Amino acid sequence: MRLAGPSRWRLLGRQGTAWLRFLVGYTTLGVVLALAIVWLKPSLLGPLAPRVEVNQTQAQAEPASSPGSAASAPASYADAVARAAPAVVNIFTVKQVTERLTPPGLDTPLYRHFFGEPPTRERQRTETSLGSGVIVAEDGYVVTNHHVIDNAEQIQVLLADSRQRAATVVGRDPATDLAVLRIDAAELPVITFAEDGQARVGDVVLAIGNPFGVGQTVTQGIISATGRDQLGLSTFENFIQTDAAINPGNSGGALIDARGDLVGINTAIFSDSGGSQGIGFAIPAGIAQTVTADLIEHGRVVRGWLGVQAQRLTPALAESFGVAPDTEGVGVTDVFPGGPADRAGIQPGDVITRLGERAIRDVQDLLRAASRGAPGTELEVSGYRDGDRFSSRVTLGDRPEMAQPRQPGQR
Repeated sequence: MRLAGPSRWRLLGRQGTAWLRFLVGYTTLGVVLALAIVWLKPSLLGPLAPRVEVNQTQAQAEPASSPGSAASAPASYADAVARAAPAVVNIFTVKQVTERLTPPGLDTPLYRHFFGEPPTRERQRTETSLGSGVIVAEDGYVVTNHHVIDNAEQIQVLLADSRQRAATVVGRDPATDLAVLRIDAAELPVITFAEDGQARVGDVVLAIGNPFGVGQTVTQGIISATGRDQLGLSTFENFIQTDAAINPGNSGGALIDARGDLVGINTAIFSDSGGSQGIGFAIPAGIAQTVTADLIEHGRVVRGWLGVQAQRLTPALAESFGVAPDTEGVGVTDVFPGGPADRAGIQPGDVITRLGERAIRDVQDLLRAASRGAPGTELEVSGYRDGDRFSSRVTLGDRPEMAQPRQPGQR
């Protein structure tokens, strides 16, 4: 009995080892087969987590002439600046300003109550201001803003090569806030005008001018909007808006594109502080080119004139004029006696919806439609009178000088 135990346990040990080898071998084989099946047929495991793939397509090459093309966008705008900057000048003006001085302590309501208006004396003071301009002809013609040289008694132009010249006024157009100067110089560098109407929102632009009198400065931004009007800056408003930094002294300077062509004449900023807040306005190059040509040739801008005062229709105003509240057009509030509209039978209370080929939606539309026609041009004007449709033929007149400065509602 004592021998049986050990012999039995030895027998069982040999059988156990064989069994363990059998189990491990087939387990290993099963794992290998399972891994192979999963690798070859993963769908047998059931639905997997969704797979997200990010595909990056190759951008198609745009024409090299496209201003907004990523392929044509330069790493530097130095070439554009080098092309345009020599034609941008600094302008300094001097004028005499009359000041009325009141003795201290007398300019009070209490003094006026007992003694009337306090005594005053006048004092002449010399006032200087600065701005910028753009050379548009190699024989010395320079375009700038009218407000830069308004009432100036002396005008000095500082060229990019540091030469300084006295300037005379060739012509001015307050209606667009533009003016043309002439300096005694020849073979000057000239700006190149961009094609009219090619400016697009998002295009890169550079502003070149003389901010705060520090000297010629270049700032960069994009075109933020086009066709801005009803800003109260001038009679004819069709501004380019940009976020390129424009500050006092930039007025009259150049807004150029990435090729160095003139896109606009920097004119104004919207600011609470007096400095740039990213909202600047420029007169489009197409308008500047047309006005400049007229000022050089005629000394003034020749425009067609309708001779009415008008205001945009609101639903309430449309109802008072006897037309549907959703009518688009302008209501005639006054007619200049003897003017083109008066001769054509246009009456206060008429609603104008079309002039020539142009639909009229607001007062700026009416102004542009009339001013783009040469004096003597005959156009059809149509709209509503007492709620009924009417049309008439009008012969545009020559916009008189007295109508040039902006007056609210005058067209």
